[in-house]
Amino acid sequence: MNEWGGADELQCRIRTMACSRLALLVFSGFLFTSGCATKPELAQAKSGYVDSKICASCHQQQGKTYQLTGMGRSFSKANPETMTRKLEQQGSYYHPASERYYAIARQGDQFFMRRHQKGPDGKETNVFEAEIHYVVGSGNHSRTYLSRTEDNHLVQLPVSWYSENGGSLGMSPGYDSPRHEDFRRKVSYTCFACHNAFPQLEDGSEVKGSDPLYPAKLPEGIDCQRCHGPGAAHLEALKKAKTAAEIKAAIVNPKRLAGDREMEVCLQCHLETTSFELPNAMIRHGREAFSFRPGEQLGDYQLHFDHAPEAGRGEKFEIAGAAYRLRQSACFLKSAGALRCTTCHNPHDIPRGEKAETHYTAVCMQCHAKTLPVQIRAGLHTAQVNCTGCHMQKRRTEDVVHVAVTDHRIVKRPVAREPMAALKERHNAAGEGYRGEVALYYPPNIAVDADRQLYLAAAQVAQQSNLQAGIVKLDEAIRRHRPQQAGFYIDLGLAYSSSKDDLKAIAVFREALEKDGKSVAALQGLGSALLRTGDVLEAVQMLERARAADARDSGTLHELARAYQRLGRGGEAIAVLRSAVKLNPDATEILDTLGNMLLETGDKAGAEQTLREAIRRQPEFD
Repeated sequence: MNEWGGADELQCRIRTMACSRLALLVFSGFLFTSGCATKPELAQAKSGYVDSKICASCHQQQGKTYQLTGMGRSFSKANPETMTRKLEQQGSYYHPASERYYAIARQGDQFFMRRHQKGPDGKETNVFEAEIHYVVGSGNHSRTYLSRTEDNHLVQLPVSWYSENGGSLGMSPGYDSPRHEDFRRKVSYTCFACHNAFPQLEDGSEVKGSDPLYPAKLPEGIDCQRCHGPGAAHLEALKKAKTAAEIKAAIVNPKRLAGDREMEVCLQCHLETTSFELPNAMIRHGREAFSFRPGEQLGDYQLHFDHAPEAGRGEKFEIAGAAYRLRQSACFLKSAGALRCTTCHNPHDIPRGEKAETHYTAVCMQCHAKTLPVQIRAGLHTAQVNCTGCHMQKRRTEDVVHVAVTDHRIVKRPVAREPMAALKERHNAAGEGYRGEVALYYPPNIAVDADRQLYLAAAQVAQQSNLQAGIVKLDEAIRRHRPQQAGFYIDLGLAYSSSKDDLKAIAVFREALEKDGKSVAALQGLGSALLRTGDVLEAVQMLERARAADARDSGTLHELARAYQRLGRGGEAIAVLRSAVKLNPDATEILDTLGNMLLETGDKAGAEQTLREAIRRQPEFD
C-alpha cells in the first residue's frame, strides 16, 4: 500500500531529451541531492527548486491524479475558474457577535470582500473592502481567502466558505467573537509553509525582519517537492544522461527512507499538537520556515511540544492533528513503526466515497483478516464491515468548528458521544490560555543535553504557558551551556520583559547582541526595555540601529517614534510614524499613536482623519 514510487527509471531515461530541454527552466542555486538535506546550514529556501510542472512531464499519471488531491488543490489564484461556488461569486453573511455585514462580489474577473456596519440612522458605516487574490483550501472541507496588500503582505479575510450542509459562508477560524482581526490578520511564513509550496523569497527575507513579505509570483498548491525534495539535481542527472542509479539517487523517494524519516515527511504539517496557546512547535534557531527537506530528521528543523500529561488534554481533537491522534492508537503503538501514514494513504491519489471505504477496509484486513471472522462468529463484531465508520469516526474539530474530519485515533469501540454535535468557538482572553508545564512531544528525546534543556525551557516562556518557572530554567540553561545562538538570549529577554523585569531583560538583550550585533529582535527588545526604564537616549540609539538593520519593520518604527517624542523631537516622531503606517496600514495601534501625536501638535484635522481611519480598519477600536 506504500505508493511513494515514481515513474520507472528506464522510462525516465527514454524521456531524457525532453526533460533536458525542461531542465533549462531550473532555478539557480545549490543543487540538493537526497543526502544533502541533513545539514541545517545547507537549507536555503530557494536552493534547487524547480517549477513542479516539469515533474509531470515524466511522471504523468502521478501528476494527473495528484492534482485532484486536497494537497494538489491547496492554494490557487482567485479567478472565475477557481471561485466556482455561488457564494464565492456573490454571497453575503451577517455576523451577529460583531454586528458586521460581509459580502463577496464579482467585478469582471476580480473578486472582492466588503464589510459594513449599520449606524443609528440605518445607513452604512465603517465600510471596508479588500480584493480576494488567493483561495486557500481544496474545498473538501473549507476554503478561505487571502488578499495581497500594497506592501506585499498576505492577509486572511474574515469570512470563509464551508462545505458542510451543502456549503455556506461563516467566519474564518478564530473570528467568531465581538472583537476579531477582521481584515488585519497577516499570514505568517509558518502558516503559509503548510498550505502551499514554498515561495521563492529574496535572500535573507525570512530572517531579516518580523513582517512576512511575499514575492509577486506565488506557487499554486503543495507540489511534488514538498515530499520528494528539490528537483534540480534530479533534472540535471537526466540532462546529463547519467545512470539509472544516479538519477534515482538525485531525488528523495520517501519509500526508500527509514520508517521514521518517511513518516516525518507527513509529520512536517500533520503533527500539530494544538492550535491554541502552548506553543505547538518551535523552529530551531538558525532555521527558516521554508527550510525543511525530506530525508532529514524533523527534529533538526523543529521541535514539537504538548500539554503536560497531568493536564488531561490528551483527548483534544483539532484540525491538523491527524498524526497526533494516530500516534495514540493501539494499532500504531503495537506496530513498532510499521504502521505509517502511507500504510493507508497514497499521497498521489486519494480515493473518495464508496471507493475509499473499500480501500481503507482492505488496508485494515491486512492485519485483522484472521481474527475478524472469529469475532463475527462469536457475536463480538457485526457482520457488516466498515472499519473507519466505527473505529475512525468523523468528528467536529474543536478549533475549526464548522469542519468535521476523520479521527485518526483508531479505537476498539466507537466512543459514546455525538461526534457531529455543534461546538462553540473557543476564545481565550489574554492570560486565560493554558498555564502549566510544556512537555517535549516530538522527537520524544533530544540527544544533546544542551539542546534539550535550552529548547524545553524556551518552550515554557514562548507563549507564557509556564513563564516564571521557564525563566528560571532558561536562565540556568544559558549560564550552563553558553549557546552561541542569539535566539535563546532573545527568548529570555522577551520573557523578562513579559514579567516586567526590564533590568534583567536589558542585560540579556545585551548578551544577545554580543552574539549577533544586527539582530532586529534583540535591538528592538533592548530599545523598548531601555525606553520603559527611562534611558531614552540609548533607547533611540538601539532603535535606530534596528531600523538600519531592517527599515521595513513597523514595530521598530513605532517604538522609535515613541522614543523621539520622549526626547521632544515631535516632528521626527510623526515622520517616522507616517513611514510605519505606509509600511503597515492595518496597524491600528500605530494609527492611534499618530493621531494622538497630531492632536498634541494642534493638527486637529489630521488627527481626526487618522483616528477615523483606525476605526474604519478596526470598528471596535477604542
